Amino acid sequence: MATFDDGKDEGALRTIGEVAKATGIKAHVLRYWEQQFPMLKPLTRSGGRRYYRPDDIELVERIDALVNEQGYTLKGAKAALRGTPDPQAMAQKAPTPASTQGTTVEKLKSIRDELKAALAT
Repeated sequence: MATFDDGKDEGALRTIGEVAKATGIKAHVLRYWEQQFPMLKPLTRSGGRRYYRPDDIELVERIDALVNEQGYTLKGAKAALRGTPDPQAMAQKAPTPASTQGTTVEKLKSIRDELKAALAT
């Protein structure tokens, strides 16, 4: 959880610099995430100055956890935040069926034996 030591109320709006300092995420990364994650929309005031609401900060922390702690790609993190599974991530995490595990092991043993035989000659 981001810790702010600026004396503002807990529900106060924060600038991108304040959020960057509290979360340890650089401001340019936050701006990039705003482009990549449509649900991350801080308030913008005159001059394009960004103000993050508490919900925005919570979302930044969730994105950071998904990408930097759990190893999600940006595409996978977007899917996780939407609640829809990323097919590519699901394919990587899907266990190999037991029926194909045995045949894979047998194939690998066969290749190993062939390599041993080739090295012996």
